[in-house]
Amino acid sequence: MMRKPFLLCWILCLCVLSSCCDREKFMTSSDAELSFSVDTLKFDTVFSAIGSATRHFLIYNRNKEAVRTSVSAQSKYFRLNIDGVATNTLNNLEIRGKDSAYVFVEVTIDPQNSDTPVLVLDSIEFMTNGNMQNVKLQAFGQDVNLCADSITGIEHWTCGKPYLIKKSVVVDSASVLNIDAGTKIYFGSNSSLIVNGRLHVNGTAEQPVVFQSDRLEKYYENKPGQWGASYRVDGELSYLGNIHFFEGSSGNTIDYAIIKNGTKGIQINSHVGDELTLKLSNSIIENMAIAGIYAQTANLLVYNTVVANCGYYTAALLQGGNYEFVHTTLANYGSHTSPSVFFNNCYTTGGETFVYDFNAHFVNSIICGSLFEELFVNKLNTDTTEFKCQFDNCMLKVSKRFDVNDTTIYHNVITDIQSLPRFVNAADGDYHLDTLSAAKDCGKFLNVIEYQLDLDGNRRDSLPDLGAYERIE
Repeated sequence: MMRKPFLLCWILCLCVLSSCCDREKFMTSSDAELSFSVDTLKFDTVFSAIGSATRHFLIYNRNKEAVRTSVSAQSKYFRLNIDGVATNTLNNLEIRGKDSAYVFVEVTIDPQNSDTPVLVLDSIEFMTNGNMQNVKLQAFGQDVNLCADSITGIEHWTCGKPYLIKKSVVVDSASVLNIDAGTKIYFGSNSSLIVNGRLHVNGTAEQPVVFQSDRLEKYYENKPGQWGASYRVDGELSYLGNIHFFEGSSGNTIDYAIIKNGTKGIQINSHVGDELTLKLSNSIIENMAIAGIYAQTANLLVYNTVVANCGYYTAALLQGGNYEFVHTTLANYGSHTSPSVFFNNCYTTGGETFVYDFNAHFVNSIICGSLFEELFVNKLNTDTTEFKCQFDNCMLKVSKRFDVNDTTIYHNVITDIQSLPRFVNAADGDYHLDTLSAAKDCGKFLNVIEYQLDLDGNRRDSLPDLGAYERIE
């Protein structure tokens, strides 16, 4: 019996509210103007035939009285949601005095038959009491090559239209992928380039090959973890490398590449035979959620390369292998929780431990970061395996527990924390040496032509600087 009075009160309230809305006073003067949170709503580059992220702006009615406005966008590319209504045309949108309304916008651009981005312009018109106003719309449409799931035979990617990988692409065994200078490859959130065969990345100083996420908005410019395939084993999430070399792949080369904003920049599972698994040169790997280089029983040569700002390791060299780093800058100044460089010569599974030969040689290189110590060695000694690591003319951020007086391991190394390492601006990712850096003129001259030019293409002198860059005064 108590429900009826309650129901009657509720109906009465609704009637009162409705009556108040009906009595809302609307401006009829042509002086009625709206204002907007933006003059132009700009979209970052949008891949053709693939929808953009949603952007929005606010319509403000700064008048004391309510207004009615008609909204219209005669566009084949842009789609609107006006104050909760999905439409490109809405008549008599009511906005109370001193109130506002949202407009959400998405864009999908048809293929433009162009290798370079094409500017697309439009506008949203607002007619209020005969007063016409508008908000401009702007987007760049970029045609792309949509990649298949696998590569068989010999395939060649060129620097015209970018390549978009929405799902992982696998280079089959006995197949080869060649990538030309200036090529850009964009990846969806759960995608990687998986190499069972062979990969050759042939960038130049002027036209590096770029591997990055397909999110091009400003917010994602330096955000880690945007791409990289993942899978679950017994409910636990595991990640493949952004560029992942599986067992049996060898003879790979990456020269002048930028690999950024992923989970694990490069992962190498193991090598077969004496051939290099990978020669990585003149490249930058940065802003990785887990690791820049994650190598397991690999045969790896790295030179003139910067690996920086990774969630755990710039370089994890695991389960033995053969590694040489020359004129390499391994700098971890982001939010990382473990030493920048990690050595390991063993692996335990099912209660059984396997130990492997380990050989690492660092020359004219820098290992540094924001932690107290940026090198960790997990070594298991056996009579049947060999563990060797050498640091020649290097700058290392290590504690006193490392016996740097042991000349069989350390030769001409700098470990004074007060001298480390004075980059131009590590916070902004600039790892050129400052004019006061102790890493200047501390290297040894290497009579190998590939090592005599730095990452910028500058010639090193007879007393080369440590790291990937030669300081040019």
